[in-house]
Amino acid sequence: MANAAGGWNDGIIEEFRANDGKVGGYFAGAPMILIHHVGAKSGTERVSPLVYLPDGDDMVIAATKGGAPTNPDWCHNLRANPRITVEVGTDSFPVEAVEETGPARDDLWRRLVEQRPGFASYEAKTSRVFPMFRLRRAE
Repeated sequence: MANAAGGWNDGIIEEFRANDGKVGGYFAGAPMILIHHVGAKSGTERVSPLVYLPDGDDMVIAATKGGAPTNPDWCHNLRANPRITVEVGTDSFPVEAVEETGPARDDLWRRLVEQRPGFASYEAKTSRVFPMFRLRRAE
């Protein structure tokens, strides 16, 4: 399993797995998830650690890439291959990723920023609208 962002993410993934889904530092106290996504072109499975917004039984993730001008690779991968596996805490299960758009997307972004104000700084760095994905348990 490859990791798209290299060493920094590898350390977060290791800490996540060693501490039942919890990490410290910048992400201390944030709900974290590991998404296992398949490369749209390569077919390689990759793992990305992300902060998520709990929404009922669903988890919502934002393709911020720290405010970079382009979407993260995992965004393209979810659009091509929306059935993925996630790790939440000590659980691992399949989900279906559905991209939210329009007012639903805007409401989810607002709620995410309310819970994690640091996300607002990402928005200030770019003119792009961050894609938002709802992850719903799949059978």
